[in-house]
Amino acid sequence: MLESIDDKILNSVMKRGRGVVFSTEEYAHYGDPDAVQKALSRMARKGVLLRVCHGIYCYPKIDKELGLGQLFPAYEDIAQVIAKRDKVRIFPAGALAQNMLGLSTQVPMNVVYLTDGSNRKVNVKNGRGILFRHVSPKKLAFNDKLAMLITTALRDLGLNNVTDEHKKQLKTVLEQHPEPFSTHDMKLMPLWIRNLITELYE
Repeated sequence: MLESIDDKILNSVMKRGRGVVFSTEEYAHYGDPDAVQKALSRMARKGVLLRVCHGIYCYPKIDKELGLGQLFPAYEDIAQVIAKRDKVRIFPAGALAQNMLGLSTQVPMNVVYLTDGSNRKVNVKNGRGILFRHVSPKKLAFNDKLAMLITTALRDLGLNNVTDEHKKQLKTVLEQHPEPFSTHDMKLMPLWIRNLITELYE
């Protein structure tokens, strides 16, 4: 008996495990685009899959301890799948970058990523979304991801908004990176950020 497209996709997704996020394009070889889309839509209506946003689905984890049911995937996972599908580079920015560094506890309505792709907003859930902000390739040219994360976080925070608490937290973060950043990466930073990093390493 031949497997239906639904069964083929579900078997593949189940092997990848709960929590996996994927785009419709990943299953394009299972049939014509319309048939694949209809199969995914059917499984989403049945509650087997979760439709995250246009063209992106998730085989959700299930919370049994608190009885929350299907758990929505992390925005980071969604953004990475979109970037892979669109063949672009992305990197956390704004409040998301600040949050990752411990500089802020703010949970923004829209998480922001820098990208070498086009400007766009992807609506995800309850009015929240993922904003991709186009920047020049130079701003994504860092060799060290921490150097880039600190730069994007501070650039959005702004020189006049950097507090002593922010500096203390950054110093703690930099303790996990004992070697100063390379000359290449330092040159990519605005002068005031470069000076601040140098100060924190002293």
